[in-house]
Amino acid sequence: METHISCLFPEILAMIFSYLDVRDKGRVAQVCTTWRDASYHKSVWRGVEAKLHLRRANPSLFPSLQARGIRRVQILSLRRSLSYVIQGMPNIESLNLSGCYNLTDNGLGHAFVQEIPSLRVLNLSLCKQITDSSLGRIAQYLKNLEVLELGGCSNITNTGLLLIAWGLHRLKSLNLRSCRHVSDVGIGHLAGMTRSAAEGCLSLEYLTLQDCQKLTDLSLKHISKGLTKLKVLNLSFCGGISDAGMIHLSHMTSLWSLNLRSCDNISDTGIMHLAMGTLRLSGLDVSFCDKIGDQSLAYIAQGLYQLKSLSLCSCHISDDGINRMVRQMHELRTLNIGQCVRITDKGLELIADHLTHLTGIDLYGCTKITKRGLERITQLPCLKVLNLGLWQMTESEKTEILGLYT
Repeated sequence: METHISCLFPEILAMIFSYLDVRDKGRVAQVCTTWRDASYHKSVWRGVEAKLHLRRANPSLFPSLQARGIRRVQILSLRRSLSYVIQGMPNIESLNLSGCYNLTDNGLGHAFVQEIPSLRVLNLSLCKQITDSSLGRIAQYLKNLEVLELGGCSNITNTGLLLIAWGLHRLKSLNLRSCRHVSDVGIGHLAGMTRSAAEGCLSLEYLTLQDCQKLTDLSLKHISKGLTKLKVLNLSFCGGISDAGMIHLSHMTSLWSLNLRSCDNISDTGIMHLAMGTLRLSGLDVSFCDKIGDQSLAYIAQGLYQLKSLSLCSCHISDDGINRMVRQMHELRTLNIGQCVRITDKGLELIADHLTHLTGIDLYGCTKITKRGLERITQLPCLKVLNLGLWQMTESEKTEILGLYT
């Protein structure tokens, strides 16, 4: 006896529908009333983020989202009041307003007028009109916030960070990319250095300070003293930090990822400080630090040998540095040495002989490598990602190498 899909229990239909993408979840709801009822089961929509254009009133929108258990929302364009969203979804968990350029302190202030205990994630990236005033509202009413994205909010100052440090004690992730008014004083607030005014965000695990140009080594001292649970620290393009600051970071035992990309004042000495400490780093990026050379690779082999990902793009390293590093790096899975123009086939042969667990390597712009070296690299047993470019070979040679890889 044949069993038609219409005979399936609603719970089975809901289980099937849960594997569909968001668009198809909506389509199956239009097939018939049975499928509609099954598709509205909350298990079908678990983890889904609704992406909305708020242009005109839609009385059925938020009741529909709530019926399906959707509690994560991204606003793609905001032409109505933000309070319309907050009132419509009182149990909202995640609100993404990234790129809503017309959002102002006034609009946010009208939306956040009482505590919203369910909200855990707030993304205000590139909301360029937002100032410290909004952070005061957030600190007052979003006490349970765990993730706050402020990348590109260039009007944020140290006062805003004081307000965050005062009110958001459960914060685990904070992105301050390109908040160029932020200085050592603000980082001190976050790290609890001004306890008389604010306790600090001492539970922070992920901190992005990319392109915060006013930061110096004093910020790293604050971080090492107060933010002891930090796992990921992004300091890329922070030109004011130096080798001396690495001494402060070198004993942060919880830290497993450090990004120093384009930090112009970091040299071999800074890597020495990191390697001599008690760090257990899994990922290190010093790409475009033009004072990093072969000696850094020797230090990495001595004290940071547990790295799984290492990025050295455009650093002044050579085959000699590769030779001094590869025999100790048994855990390394990803190696980025793009635009390291002194690397030759000899370096690739050393990598192929010793870094046998590599799954990815970037060789973009390594102009001194040839077909011979690449043939050795493609024989790595675990290799899945190979980035090539700007190397001098004929099209037929490129095709042959890529054929070996695939």
